Amino acid sequence: MAEENINTDIKSLFPDEIKELVKEMGEKPFRAVQLFEWLHQRRVTSYEDMTNLPAVFRQRLSEQYPITVLRKADCLISKKDGTRKYLFELQDGNVIESVFMKYHHGNSVCISSQVGCAMGCRFCASTIGGKLRNLKASEMLEQIYRIQEDTGERISNIVVMGTGEPFDNYEQLIRFIRLVTNEKGLNISVRNITVSTCGIVPKMYEFAKEKLAVTLAVSLHASNDETRKKLMPIANKYTIAEVIAAAKNYYDVTGRRVTFEYALAAGENDSDNDAAQLSKILRNFPCHVNLIPVNPVDERDFKPTHHEETLKFQNKLEKNRINVTIRREMGSDINGACGQLRKSYIDRK
Repeated sequence: MAEENINTDIKSLFPDEIKELVKEMGEKPFRAVQLFEWLHQRRVTSYEDMTNLPAVFRQRLSEQYPITVLRKADCLISKKDGTRKYLFELQDGNVIESVFMKYHHGNSVCISSQVGCAMGCRFCASTIGGKLRNLKASEMLEQIYRIQEDTGERISNIVVMGTGEPFDNYEQLIRFIRLVTNEKGLNISVRNITVSTCGIVPKMYEFAKEKLAVTLAVSLHASNDETRKKLMPIANKYTIAEVIAAAKNYYDVTGRRVTFEYALAAGENDSDNDAAQLSKILRNFPCHVNLIPVNPVDERDFKPTHHEETLKFQNKLEKNRINVTIRREMGSDINGACGQLRKSYIDRK
């Protein structure tokens, strides 16, 4: 599916780009500031609501630059912890998932960066059906804007860890980050943003050069290349050594500690030897390991490691002075894992 021209998507434009657009339309520069604030601070969905803009200008904008808005197609609310799993319909009819989570340190939203995913990780429901297209920066922003409107609560933390590989949509990812941190928009602290990657090494180096102080989370999921190749096709392109080197470079350039995601699958990557190998790989690297019980998916055979074994794995890493936590399960009663709600919705249709 052909992706829309970014220049016609006004909600994806930077302030200086909107200023240029306004200038070309024969309007005064201050109109660009007003327009940006309406879109990103007040987050209106129609030009008619932009009451301090001239009516003729609003009409021209409406005709030439339609505003990207997502429609809530479904929302599941956990009875356990209040987690909300959203399904949003895009303007082309595709659907994507987002998750709203409440923590003591503030509200967090996990957003998608693509419709589907091309990475093919064996234990992930998001990859079933492959990648359909990238999301525009506006569609990434809209997930947060609509959730904030729906809940009536401010979002303070963003995790780009939903469906898709963010670095496979690099330009729009960077555009999204710079827009969502803009002081005239949501003004989210860049330090409150986490971006997850399965380990596209060249993009990890490129991302470091952006010097955004974003937390980088790397999906490792194995302690050796042989196991990782079974779980993640990307491992056929980049070795663990290359991924770790890129992660260390990110830390050196930004000073931001890298998180390594490790989904524990029973009998696959949770042995004593796996823990020993992982400890050796990460020793003397100021990083954080996030252990995740793998989510059962009907089309896959992977089972989560038992909690007792997970605790043993954690203990082995800690004895080697590796900073490690077990991810708290959120929304387990509403199929909170990536791709599950979208897939069930598509299957029903």
